[in-house]
Amino acid sequence: MKIQEITDKKQWEDFAEQCPEKTFCQSWNWGIFNKAMGDNYWRLGIFEEEKLIAIAQILKISARRGTFIFVPHGPIFKEKGQEKKVISILLDYLKELGKKNKADFIRFAPLLERTEESIKIYKDLGFNTAPIHMHPELTWELSLNCSEDELLANMRKTTRYLIRQGEKNEDVLIEKSQSYKDLEAFEEVYKITADRHSFVPFSMKYLKNELEAFEGDDQIVIFSGKYNGEIVASAMVIYWKGGAFYHQGASSLKYPKIPVSYLVQWEAIKEAKKRNCKVYNFWGIAPESELEAKENHPWKGLSLFKKGFGGYKKEYVKTQDYPLSIKYWLIYIFEEIRKRQRNL
Repeated sequence: MKIQEITDKKQWEDFAEQCPEKTFCQSWNWGIFNKAMGDNYWRLGIFEEEKLIAIAQILKISARRGTFIFVPHGPIFKEKGQEKKVISILLDYLKELGKKNKADFIRFAPLLERTEESIKIYKDLGFNTAPIHMHPELTWELSLNCSEDELLANMRKTTRYLIRQGEKNEDVLIEKSQSYKDLEAFEEVYKITADRHSFVPFSMKYLKNELEAFEGDDQIVIFSGKYNGEIVASAMVIYWKGGAFYHQGASSLKYPKIPVSYLVQWEAIKEAKKRNCKVYNFWGIAPESELEAKENHPWKGLSLFKKGFGGYKKEYVKTQDYPLSIKYWLIYIFEEIRKRQRNL
């Protein structure tokens, strides 16, 4: 088994398409996005007897708290059964890469189902569970292998009712675009959302680079939900290799009785069906145990909103860290404190 960099976009994307479990974090264009954000990246292929069996996009993250090597939602596999060997050889490779880049630790955000067997792979290799996660460990997904009528029938009664009410309201309009102007409008509502839910919003630079990285291949759409011409809800959805990903969302709640947010999601779901996507991924939700324990959990309302569209949860192995220096433990404490301050 060997590792070598992949420089051919078609080879990378064609292999990714064959992987049943994947997110856009392992797409070619996510690497382009991270380059625009100033992060180094490597696209690695893991080969067995010249046969490509897994890929892993690797990022070097330089933050004020420290530098680390990051594997976002990876590695990804075409077939099951190779996970332990691939992760082991990849770790050895990343240890050397980390030392060359003066990294304090290696962080994996695995895309493996959370089972005792999967958890044991990382534990046996010397990893420990990270204090925070960077990409969802628990997502809510909706299968699109049925008709629109069946999708509506499988929704929560209230959600279905609000969608139909929104469709009947002539003052509600959902527009689709890839324009920078609509991104600016999205940011205004996004800031309101961040204040309401007490999270740090992504910068305009981040949102702009994300749009530019994916719009060239027509893999991203901004859905602007308007009431009487005013944008009150918006979403950025990435469409990649059979999956639709609700990555960015915003709503002002200025008109709480007008169900614009519900109609935005419904239009994004219908767009996914038009693009022959098999799954609509609502991205992260909070675990039910945390919602019960923390009545003021910042994701409570959003999690209930997403679940109303029907679907199922996907639970992955928690984010895993491999320390490379003693400084890692100071970073660990810092991240643990920040997590508690955000009530997560």
